[in-house]
Amino acid sequence: MGVHAKAEEAVKLRLIGPPRATFPSQSCTRDPSLRLKSGCARDDAFPKSGINDPTRWAGECLACIDRLISDKVVVPMLDLNFVRENLPRVEEMLRQRGADPSAVLKDFHEVDRRRRHAITEAETMKAQRNKASEDIAKLKKSGQDATAAIAETKDLREQIQEREKTAADLDARLQEILSGIPNMPHESVPVGHSAEENVEVRRWGAPPKFDFTPKPHWDLGAELGVLDLERAVKLTGARFAVYWDLGAKLERGLANFMLDLHTGEHGYTEVLPPYLVNSESMYGTGQLPKFAADLFRVPHGDKDLWLIPTAEVPVTNLYRDEVLDAARLPISLAAYTPCFRSEAGSYGKDVRGIIRQHQFQKVELVKFSRPENSYEEHEKLTRHAETVLQKLGLHYRTVALCAGDMGPSSAKTYDIEVWLPGQQLFREISSCSNFESYQARRANIRYRPEGKNKTEFVHTLNGSGLAVGRTWVAILENYQQADGSVVIPEVLRKYVGAERITKKSF
Repeated sequence: MGVHAKAEEAVKLRLIGPPRATFPSQSCTRDPSLRLKSGCARDDAFPKSGINDPTRWAGECLACIDRLISDKVVVPMLDLNFVRENLPRVEEMLRQRGADPSAVLKDFHEVDRRRRHAITEAETMKAQRNKASEDIAKLKKSGQDATAAIAETKDLREQIQEREKTAADLDARLQEILSGIPNMPHESVPVGHSAEENVEVRRWGAPPKFDFTPKPHWDLGAELGVLDLERAVKLTGARFAVYWDLGAKLERGLANFMLDLHTGEHGYTEVLPPYLVNSESMYGTGQLPKFAADLFRVPHGDKDLWLIPTAEVPVTNLYRDEVLDAARLPISLAAYTPCFRSEAGSYGKDVRGIIRQHQFQKVELVKFSRPENSYEEHEKLTRHAETVLQKLGLHYRTVALCAGDMGPSSAKTYDIEVWLPGQQLFREISSCSNFESYQARRANIRYRPEGKNKTEFVHTLNGSGLAVGRTWVAILENYQQADGSVVIPEVLRKYVGAERITKKSF
């Protein structure tokens, strides 16, 4: 590290302390001047999120939440030196993701230049002050007047404080810009801007053949008496479901089957995390501040808690601010939890059935890996999710998402899509991603390589193994019979306690 870099890092540590993300406890101010308006540049970098639409915000002011969180962030997701030294590459990445580089990077160049200049000036003045202090000591020792030298040191001290404050303000601005830059896609990620440009990498099985017209699950479930959406609306509202009898047992049986498979054959350790998490946890995995509109916030005393949108959040954050033993890597965890999403951007989409719900159940797979092994682990995790469908005899395909269709935190994502004959289409049932060090930087999850004193960031990975509700849907639609019943796959019968779902009324 050069003299300038050492000085820069030393001043940064004095100004902002070690890298951490902190969050205020106060609720949204609801200041009309801060509310998100249609077309606001704050979140237009990733059109896929739809977060610009003011109708998406579920009762809270996104601009206020974004301000309350992002203003406190001091942990960049991409290394500052990497962005500075590879700016053309970062700009090209943003274009590949469908983002406007100028909207994301803003005044990065100028802020970075001014910050470094302020740091250099502060260090230069400190050297002058130290020299002046030595001169003062010599003057006093020789009995000479040191008044002028003392005045000089006082003036230098004030100028140093001014430069350090400038550097701190610019550093906060720089970190805000860096925190809005998405992850760099892996070199193997297809180039493209939409789902139409995703690339199918394999498929398994074949669609079932029927001598009748297969029904969608919303008709089957209602006719069999196992899916009750009308009473769910009475209890709560739209996008919730009530399962009856063998429908409920099938949901529970699927979760148990998946957990037994992943823990018994794939080497995962089961964990049962909280369903409510704090803002730091949501920030660590990337849900906050950008996707606050898709979350359910629960005010709790002087702080906010959030219903988890996926077990990825609490399970990844189990190791937040920890240094892991290298010998333990990879760490593979599996968790079954309910998931809660406001689906604020899905108005008018998938309004029938249980494809898109505010509450649903999922088995999540999470891995912590050494960087050099993370893509091997990514392939394993994806195959583990696929194995569930293979054992259930469900036709599926696996696609590699193009850069423009990936989430901003991901470096590479595979979507597994199951065939639904009642709807005559493939539906996503799992999304398996390698985030490299992106989440680990946010959550400060490190490991110490053998024989080294310096710690490094782990790579984090996760994927559904699987979404239980959508697997439930796939079984009803693929295993329906001409008489209106549904045959339960053999591997699930010991969990469900039945071979077939037949019509009942409740």
